[in-house]
Amino acid sequence: MQAYQRDFIRFAIERGVLRFGEFTLKSGRTSPYFFNAGLFDSGLALARLGRFYAEAVIDSGIDFDVLFGPAYKGIPLATSAAGALARDYGVDKPYFFNRKEVKDHGEGGSLVGYQPKDGDRIIIIEDVITAGTAVRETVPILQSAAKVTIPDMFISVNRCEVGQNAGKTAVMEVKEEFGINVHAIITVADIYEYLKEKPEYASVLVNMEKYMGAVLHPVNPLYTTKAAAARVSALPLLLLSAVLLPPNFRCIIWSKNPK
Repeated sequence: MQAYQRDFIRFAIERGVLRFGEFTLKSGRTSPYFFNAGLFDSGLALARLGRFYAEAVIDSGIDFDVLFGPAYKGIPLATSAAGALARDYGVDKPYFFNRKEVKDHGEGGSLVGYQPKDGDRIIIIEDVITAGTAVRETVPILQSAAKVTIPDMFISVNRCEVGQNAGKTAVMEVKEEFGINVHAIITVADIYEYLKEKPEYASVLVNMEKYMGAVLHPVNPLYTTKAAAARVSALPLLLLSAVLLPPNFRCIIWSKNPK
């Protein structure tokens, strides 16, 4: 786990965005943790959040031309990430977003800000992926604007849970259906690793292990490295693949009991 990822978890806890307890998810599952990005609700919090997204983009090493923020949650995320990339890394890229309703006066259309051009490589900035619905709505909008490619997407947290199809996470589905690599600032495995470092979260850790053991399952750990193997003894077997895989492969895991 990178230093900025650890800082992001700490920041999310301090803001009350990441909470521990007993929460019922849209899937009907009861989770021992909950992440509510809507509570990054001040100017300072949004500025810091934008920097975390920017760090994730830089850390990924990808090349891109423009950032896109899907309405509505993605709008402030893309805006703050674009600002942080320019301010902190000297990467000044355009950004744009869409309206839910097409405007029939003034400049018209559904896109606001930069207008995509043929050949643009667009990255999507979003909060989370639950079932991939937002991506399925967004891709046609972008592809109808110009002959663009959408190679990458950045989210705040990858919960690593099953998507619409049994045996696959939403992140896997997005990759298979659209060819989009989804990068997360943190994954549930990072949260677990962070909690292991904090004795005050011992009781939470027990609940996390029970939950993850019930809904997650490891994949073939072919991408693990010798350096990462040193951490094997410190983690439960079910988390090895999720924690040890390189960023583009992390948390490629699925539900053992999708029902």
